[in-house]
Amino acid sequence: MSTFQELIKKVKSEIKEIRPSEAREMTQKNNQIVMVDVREADEWEGGIAPGALTIQRGFLELDIEDSITDKNTPVIAYCAGGTRSAFAAKTLQDMGYKTVYSMSGGFNGWKDAGLPIFHKRSLSKEQSVRYSRHTLLPEVGEEGQLKLLDAKVLLIGAGGLGCPTGLYLAAAGVGTLGIIDYDGVDLSNLQRQILHSEEEVGNPKVESAQRRLNSLNSDIKIIPIREKLSRDNVMKIVADYDIVVNGCDNFPTRYLINDVCVFMKKPLVDGSIFRFEGQVTIFDSAKGGPCYRCLYPEPPPPEMAPSCAEGGVLGVLPGIIGSIEAVETIKIILGKGEPLIGRLMMYDALGERFREMKIRRDPACPVCGDNPTIKELIDYEWFCSNPN
Repeated sequence: MSTFQELIKKVKSEIKEIRPSEAREMTQKNNQIVMVDVREADEWEGGIAPGALTIQRGFLELDIEDSITDKNTPVIAYCAGGTRSAFAAKTLQDMGYKTVYSMSGGFNGWKDAGLPIFHKRSLSKEQSVRYSRHTLLPEVGEEGQLKLLDAKVLLIGAGGLGCPTGLYLAAAGVGTLGIIDYDGVDLSNLQRQILHSEEEVGNPKVESAQRRLNSLNSDIKIIPIREKLSRDNVMKIVADYDIVVNGCDNFPTRYLINDVCVFMKKPLVDGSIFRFEGQVTIFDSAKGGPCYRCLYPEPPPPEMAPSCAEGGVLGVLPGIIGSIEAVETIKIILGKGEPLIGRLMMYDALGERFREMKIRRDPACPVCGDNPTIKELIDYEWFCSNPN
């Protein structure tokens, strides 16, 4: 049986230790080196080394391979005084990381040497409680939740798809949600548009949505935009947001928002529903994916594409499709998982099955192709009424 002193002596004999001044010099000369702060979260409030990756020692084995995927990356671990980082360095070596150092003296030594300190932004106590089930996920953590709080998402429509998408994005803590819709709440909406209530019938949808979402989460900003989206206002509106989520049900708006997102290099999370079927994808030409025109070069004749008001829709269906749109939006914000770029997910409620189809970018696409012919917004009402 070894005493703690014997154990730490043995561990330190098997790792490389460097002083804080050496660590600073090394990171300035080589920007590939990653410093890893393995202290507890409350210790980070006093500051961290600039650019350091923060992973609590208890989560190191679980999280490190997601954060540093290349095991040839040089790593400098540090804690408060140099003990926990010694064990962390030994663990990283055992996990296959080739070049690992422990910083002797730890963060206290770093401060005493007068080296620069970065004060890490953190969640408030209330936010830590509200979003605790997110921050427990290694793929999200506090850093991911802060990304969500900083994100700005524009919802096109406060109808069947916009309602569940908006609810889940608001609950997740997406910091700014813009909602554009010109319509008012109708009694027939309540079968599926779950943001609204009987008391809101006759009121503008964006105002009803704002009240409901702010009652769910007062921590975020809801921006109601009661305008008809057109080529005259769309560029100005979209410019303020990072991601656009489409929930509209008419073709002129679909082509309009697609073209704007291509021109402005914004990801477009797109969903649609009809009767018992729905589909979701992400159009992101900036990432090499297809756009809406790659999938649908021309709009179908109106008689071939009836709206939900004409053909009906199962009330639960937009909840499923809208929730998937929310998932895809959150994945884009976090930079995690495999987004549905180049993949069309289709759902059949009657058969209770999902299918997936690949969508390829069309090199001849008039908007996102190799030699685009459409370089500015067009008359979309005319385009959709004259598909040929």
